[in-house]
Parts: sequence; structure tokens; C-alpha cells
Amino acid sequence: MAGRLLAKYATSPASACRKFPEPTSDDGLSEFQRDRNRILRCTAFRRLDYKTQVFAPHEHDLFRTRLTHTLEVAQVARDIARALDLCEDLVEAVALGHDLGHPPFGHVGERVLDELMSSQGHFEHNRQSLRIVDYLEHPYPQFRGLNLTDAVRECLAKHETKYDTPICDEFPANNTKKPPPMEGQVVELADEIAYTAADLEDALMSEWISTDDLAGLALWQRATRRAESTYPGARDIHIRIQAVQSLPAILTDDLLARTRANILAMGINSPQAEARCVRFSDELARELEQLQDFLLERVYRHEENLRHEEQARLILRELFQAFLTDDQLLPGRYRSRVDEPGSGENLHRVVCDYIAGMTDRFCKEAWEKMGVG
Repeated sequence: MAGRLLAKYATSPASACRKFPEPTSDDGLSEFQRDRNRILRCTAFRRLDYKTQVFAPHEHDLFRTRLTHTLEVAQVARDIARALDLCEDLVEAVALGHDLGHPPFGHVGERVLDELMSSQGHFEHNRQSLRIVDYLEHPYPQFRGLNLTDAVRECLAKHETKYDTPICDEFPANNTKKPPPMEGQVVELADEIAYTAADLEDALMSEWISTDDLAGLALWQRATRRAESTYPGARDIHIRIQAVQSLPAILTDDLLARTRANILAMGINSPQAEARCVRFSDELARELEQLQDFLLERVYRHEENLRHEEQARLILRELFQAFLTDDQLLPGRYRSRVDEPGSGENLHRVVCDYIAGMTDRFCKEAWEKMGVG
């Protein structure tokens, strides 16, 4: 990003601050680049490689995992940030960290842990992402956590999409007067763009759905027309592939046009905007919602997916109960945190942290090894 001028409404790296002071460095990196590097190197990031996006990673080698989804979000978000003259380094750090708190087995894992923690403060993956970077990761001797900048932490805490509803006392999402910085808003919509296109492509490859099923969807019609116009006379398989791959560009182009118009109309000239301005046009938003509703009914609630979800519920509930019944089953570093003076943690939260950090594979293996099933 060297040599590039940021817009007045962008978040400047010079404004970055951390909770714990650190020695100055002459490595030439911005504070947000340092955040990015810390996220990339943390154990929670590596575990995303074997956590479910939609299709079970241990059964479908070709399809997205939570890690590949994260990388796609970062790519889309950086493209948008560059076009809007926002801080790409902040966007990249937030995009790479936005799903760190996801438990095994995708969204069903989150729902089950929330149910199990209903009397103990609940569970929500954005809040867990913040907990990971603030506390659970512990690579430094002088403080717990990664000591990320406040801007990155706020964007992680407030990350909101159709399927994400953040809950965080420090950064209340329902405070409409204080939306996340524009960089955080960009990551939110990049997330929607990335998972919608990717989940559609994976579902087509798995043959859970066909192009005939998509024929009545306005956004798919747009994408197909674009592919046919770009590649006249191409085979159906190539039109299908190019239609899917054009979806991020269609949505990104619309988002950029609408957001630029919003910036002018709202007179935004500083990072402290009082309302969200990164948006799709009303027409594209409706078309995107129609496609997402289709994916919900035909893909996320597919018979095979529901079968995996039922097994995930069983595994998580039985593992959770086993650890509550006998905390000696927990690793020593987790067991030592239970009722530790000043920690404010009880066995439920420690068990939740341990299970939420597991990959799908490790969780299933632990369940089978313990013989609780």
C-alpha cells in the first residue's frame, strides 16, 4: 500500500492503538500489517483448514473449507477496499480474522454451543473471535492475546451478515450511531459475496442442484447473460462455470456504484461515519436475497447436510457433557483455568472454549476415542 493515498473516510494506520504498549519496530510494517501477520500465524487460523464451510471437509476434498472461504473473503474485500481508497491492510486483517471463532461443524456447531451455554452467557462466533485474539491465543510473555489494534477488534466484534448477529458488550452492534469503520463494512459484504458464489458453485459440483433449478433466479439470469455475452457459442459447462465466476464481479460492481453514491449523498469525509454506507443497490440486494433463500432451502437444508448436522449435534452434546462430568478429560492447560482466582471462568466456559477450538476431524476423533457415543 506504499505510496497510495487513502480517502478521507478511510481508517489511517497512524491512528492504530493497542491495549498493551509494545516496543517500537523498524520493520517498515503498518500496525494493521502486523495484525494481519499475527492472525495468519495463530493456531486458530490454521484450524480453519479443517472446519466446515458447508460441505464436510473430511468427505469432500474439492469443496470449500472455512479456511478457503476466509481467503476468498480477503481477496474480494481487498479488491473493494482498493477501489474505494480504503485501508487495504485493515480490511485484510479483519477478513482473515472474521471466522476465527467458528466452532466445528459450521453454523450448526454454533447453534448447539449456544444452546449448551444458554445459562452461562451464551456462545456467538464473533464474540468468540474476539475472545480468541484477546485471550485464548497466548504467544507473548507480557500479555495474553494477540494485542490487536482497536480498529481490527471492533470490526471483528461487529461483523454482521444475514447469518451473523454479533453480541459484544464492548462494541454493541445495536448502537446504530456507531457502525464499524467502512473497512469492517466492506468485509461484511465481501463475506456475503464470497460465500454465496462459493456455496452455489460447490452445490452445483456436488449435483445437489442443477442449472435448471436456478433458471428462475434473477441474479443467476444476470450471470448467465454475462457469460453468454462474453463467451458466445461456448459449451453449457463453460457457461455454467463462467456464470458462477462472474457473480462476485456483478455484486462487487453494484456495491461500488451504490457505495460511492452513498458517500457523496451522506457527505462522508471522515472515518467516524454515523451510518452504514457500504451497501448493494436495492435491486441487487433483493436478487441476492432471493439466491440466498434458494441456497438455504436447497443446499443448507439438503437431506445430506441435515444428516451431518444431526450427527454434529450428537457429538457436541455428548462431548460437552463428558467434559462437564469429568474435567480430568480436559488438557491440563484448560483444566487449570477452571475457577482460577481472578479469571472469572467456570467449567462451562472452559469446556466451550476447548470444543469451539476443535476442528471437525479432531472433535469427531475425540468423541470416538472417549467412547461417549
